[in-house]
Amino acid sequence: MAVRVFVTGIGIISSIGFNCEETEDSLKSGKTGIGTMKNLVSVHSGEIPVAEVPASNEELEDLARIRKTGYSSRTTLLGIIAAGEALRCSGLDEDIGSFRTGLISATTVGGMDRSEKFFKSYIQHKSGGRLRYIVTHDCGDSTAAIADTFGIRDHVSTISTACSSSANAILTGARLIKGGLLDRVIAGGTDALSLFTLNGFNSLMILDKKGCRPFDEDRNGLTLGEGSAFIVMESETVTARIGKKLLCEVSGYGNACDAYHQTASSPEGGGAYLSMKQALHCSGLTPDMIDYINAHGTGTKNNDLSEGRAIERLFGYLPVKFSSTKAFTGHTLGAAGAVEAVLGIMAIRNGWIYPNPGFARQMSELRITPEKKLIRNTRIRNLMSNSFGFGGNNTSLIFSEC
Repeated sequence: MAVRVFVTGIGIISSIGFNCEETEDSLKSGKTGIGTMKNLVSVHSGEIPVAEVPASNEELEDLARIRKTGYSSRTTLLGIIAAGEALRCSGLDEDIGSFRTGLISATTVGGMDRSEKFFKSYIQHKSGGRLRYIVTHDCGDSTAAIADTFGIRDHVSTISTACSSSANAILTGARLIKGGLLDRVIAGGTDALSLFTLNGFNSLMILDKKGCRPFDEDRNGLTLGEGSAFIVMESETVTARIGKKLLCEVSGYGNACDAYHQTASSPEGGGAYLSMKQALHCSGLTPDMIDYINAHGTGTKNNDLSEGRAIERLFGYLPVKFSSTKAFTGHTLGAAGAVEAVLGIMAIRNGWIYPNPGFARQMSELRITPEKKLIRNTRIRNLMSNSFGFGGNNTSLIFSEC
């Protein structure tokens, strides 16, 4: 278990960019992807903002470089695009089978967008609706499609643990490498917007009609987004043997479940505290060695207070820098952990600490304050990325410079 795990490739698509380069440009310029619904058709279109990838399914098929059928779910298409970029970044697009390679993909909504299209026809007439759409409904369908597209055979699995899903995919992949079961893992997640998630979260009354404002005193909920991100992890044995360029190291991870409530986090952030503490213990680092925390920071009343209290408990009076990038990308649900992992890796590589768009007033219950402006030319030795899901499934990852 002493094997080190390095990141050699990253890929991303979200409301702020179709790839890593566009995403970095958006972050540098402070461009948010939150706006009015365009692709998703809903009675709430003019009322509830979302963070959509600005492309139709047909345009995503072109970006995915696959044969156009019209049957692939949006979740699948986003996943193929991000995974493909990660593989090209790592140089594995033509060398996928030289070592034991696995895929761990996460999602929460699966092919719900295709299922909704089927159901719309079906309820009008029981013989209506194209059954081919239902095949993509299962969460594992997008994973299988990604694996088939890139010829990944040694290990293929799907994780769905709500909003910590893709962080758990990365955690699991790192453990498989450390345990000697795989040499490489492509890990991440993908989720598309759907009426199911929009109406579901709206019924919980946790969608902010002004757009999410993480850690702000006047925050009033989250903003749903869509996207996908993947990272390529390889063992130190493989990277040393073939001289791979290293982006960073996966140095620590932790998962804890406080099981406080079906959807809410515990008010004192017990699970969040434990996941961060476990990640530090796994990495051998101390709190003062974390230079930046990319917080889960959804913008809900409950999450930001819970996470903020957990950070204060673990880091004490240390002047730790933190922010939430969900004010850029929206909450991409099962993809969020991987999206924010990729943004974190970009932060390490570029020497950036991201601002927290939408923040205006200090939370009365907290001492800590998120960053307000982009900080550049700073050294980030170790970055913590938090992802917390329904049911209290909390995961923290630590990435370190090489």
